[in-house]
Amino acid sequence: MNAWSDAETIDFRGPLDVTSAATVLLDSESVVIGWSEAAGDLFGYEPREILGRPLATLVVDRTSRDQPLIELLDRSVGPACRSQACIARHRDGHRFDIAMTLCSLAGPEGRPPQIMVAAALEPLRSWEAHQAMLRGLATQSPIGLGIYDTDLRLTWINAKYQTEIDRKVSEYVGKRVNELYDGGSVISEGYPPRLEDVMRNVIETGEPVFGLLYEARPPFDPDHDHVWSCAYYRLMDADGHVLGVCEDALDITDRYRAQQRLALTVRAGVRIGTTLDMVTTAREIAEVVIPAFADGVTVDLVEGVLEGEEPRPPGDAPSLIRVVERVGSPYAPADLPGAPSDVPYPVEYEPDSPQLTSLASRHAVTVDRQSAPGPTDGTENGVHATLAVPLRARGTTMGLVTFMRSANPAPFDNDELALANELATRTALSVDNARRYTRERASALTLQRNLLPRGLPEQSAVDVAHRYLPSDVGLGVGGDWFDVIALSGTRVGLVVGDVVGHGVNAAATMGRLRTTVRALARLDLAPDELLSRLDDLVLQGAEDQEPGAVPRTDEGLGVACLYAVYDPVSRRCTAARAGHPPAASVDPQGDFRLLDIPPGPPLGVGGLPFESMEVELPEGSLLALFTGGLVQDRDRDIDTGVEKLKGVLSDREGTLEELCDRALSELQPDGPATDDAALLLVRTHELGADQVTAWELTAEPSAVSRARTLVMDRLAEWGLDEMAFTTELVVSELVTNAIRHAVGPIYLRLIRDRSLHVEVSDKGHTSPNLRHSATDDEGGRGLFIVAQMVQRWGTRYTTSGKTIWTEQALP
Repeated sequence: MNAWSDAETIDFRGPLDVTSAATVLLDSESVVIGWSEAAGDLFGYEPREILGRPLATLVVDRTSRDQPLIELLDRSVGPACRSQACIARHRDGHRFDIAMTLCSLAGPEGRPPQIMVAAALEPLRSWEAHQAMLRGLATQSPIGLGIYDTDLRLTWINAKYQTEIDRKVSEYVGKRVNELYDGGSVISEGYPPRLEDVMRNVIETGEPVFGLLYEARPPFDPDHDHVWSCAYYRLMDADGHVLGVCEDALDITDRYRAQQRLALTVRAGVRIGTTLDMVTTAREIAEVVIPAFADGVTVDLVEGVLEGEEPRPPGDAPSLIRVVERVGSPYAPADLPGAPSDVPYPVEYEPDSPQLTSLASRHAVTVDRQSAPGPTDGTENGVHATLAVPLRARGTTMGLVTFMRSANPAPFDNDELALANELATRTALSVDNARRYTRERASALTLQRNLLPRGLPEQSAVDVAHRYLPSDVGLGVGGDWFDVIALSGTRVGLVVGDVVGHGVNAAATMGRLRTTVRALARLDLAPDELLSRLDDLVLQGAEDQEPGAVPRTDEGLGVACLYAVYDPVSRRCTAARAGHPPAASVDPQGDFRLLDIPPGPPLGVGGLPFESMEVELPEGSLLALFTGGLVQDRDRDIDTGVEKLKGVLSDREGTLEELCDRALSELQPDGPATDDAALLLVRTHELGADQVTAWELTAEPSAVSRARTLVMDRLAEWGLDEMAFTTELVVSELVTNAIRHAVGPIYLRLIRDRSLHVEVSDKGHTSPNLRHSATDDEGGRGLFIVAQMVQRWGTRYTTSGKTIWTEQALP
């Protein structure tokens, strides 16, 4: 079958064919006696000019290269013929190279007549190159060539194609392509799935197709899929009639599989380990490998890894937890025999299973049931090939992943074994990172839970709600804190603070400062004095660093803090702040205002004093203490944030918890910002007149008796007669000490709240000491006895003196 183009035609007869070449007939003396028209065209002579002249007129000599002619395809000439390249002389005198063949004709003995066939040398060489190319395509080309007629029936193939067909020519000529290959389909996107449809479109439109991928099982390898890169183009004769379609097919199975493995590796690098969640990571490897690499996947982790613990040493037999099982689909859970419906769950393998063998050897283990029949992994579902690979990272085994094949008939080969190891390594590193994160997060959350208030104290002064939103959502810790501290006399201390920085270091610093504030608050210090002492401690901590060390924020430098004390008896709130936003109050009518608390420098700066302010709050007032991270961020200044907070708190409908939620949704709609945020909301209460009684006593010995009588009568009114003996003893001792060691009038106050409070105030500033008196001492045991009979006792100082207080539990 010939193929023609408009630009060039190929003559398969060759330039030396007698029908087209220059033909010269010579007698026995090499004299020209016959002359063809083609000879005249080649040499330039008319017959009358050359006939009777010797051959030397035409052929001058051999070529200087003196080389034989290129071997011809058609070697039908016998030994009486010889071919060679010569130098010819044209009629006009110029010389040119020719190829000629001289053949002796039958005749009388001696020198018989000869016939010479000649042609220009260069066209012959070109023709020989075309012939060599055609022979190569037909016999030596690595590309399979096939020609189909207009009915898409095979008419001719080259040697490579015949090797792939692996049949006699008579068995495949005249067959369609779908009859040659088993289960073939086009896998390139954008083309019809049937190869016949592609070829039909090429014939109809004339548009060639290049680089089309076709997958099928050839007759010479019926158990494995092969992939070919194919090209199709229409064949036409010299008159433009369609003869059929030519197919070029190159088997690229190995290259295609390598590309698929590379693509799978790239996809694994992108999709595995996108989160710090171990179960999610295990699911991601299933999503990557199904169905491209395996038909089923199970992932088992060593027990304890899910909780962030270190895996057991390699020598111990690990307990495994199944976290993922997928068969057939990367998203639907597998229905494996004997497996619970939900994961994770414990899983056990037989001692000789590939999974335990893999864990013991720390290497991948593959089993092909076609060569080793019988169950090997405890599952059925038609699985014939199993590949178990340990999940190892940083020298530690995290678990193992098992790949299974059922629909894909091929076992796992060495290249796929290397790919499985790569996938397992990536997964193991991600699992180990997630495990370390889980452990660190658990430690951080434990730290945070221990540093922030676990539960607020029971008290009657205020109702409390709070929110804490760390900027480090991953660890859930930060440097902001809040606290509610029960103080003597039913008062309550309210504190919010902000440590510079985030994370565990800021949280640790916050914990130290919070503990310090609670200790100082227990001393009943005024807010400004408490901040002054806290400032001194922060400065001392910075000075205790090594010489030349740069001060670090986790040492408390630049910490902001606001401390307030609310007294439900007087309804007065005293507050001071150190580099912190002021608190806000909302009265029962809904009027919002920022308290005019004098600003102070951040803790650790030093050099400036702190000042307190006092304000009276109506019962039912709302007091809001917040850190700067709640109302201020990169895109919003503090005034805008305060206005939003005002809009939330001015609407007093709803509980404190609901107000906290609304405040966060308004001020932090997108979750945590660049800074931690804390909000403490309190609603104030007032102790009624029937709960508080106060008396003024003279500093005379007779006042002790009067004090006992007043207290006994009031306890009787409150129905607390069973507390009379203890309270009488406490009042007697405290009033006696005040008369003996102080000056001025003495004030006695009883408060009935969740406990019974007894307070004795005087003008002195000397604090009583608890002593253990010797057996021969006449006094000094009274305060010791009081301390044994009450829950708590202490001293607080005021600008005019001191107050000794005690608390007793109500019956």
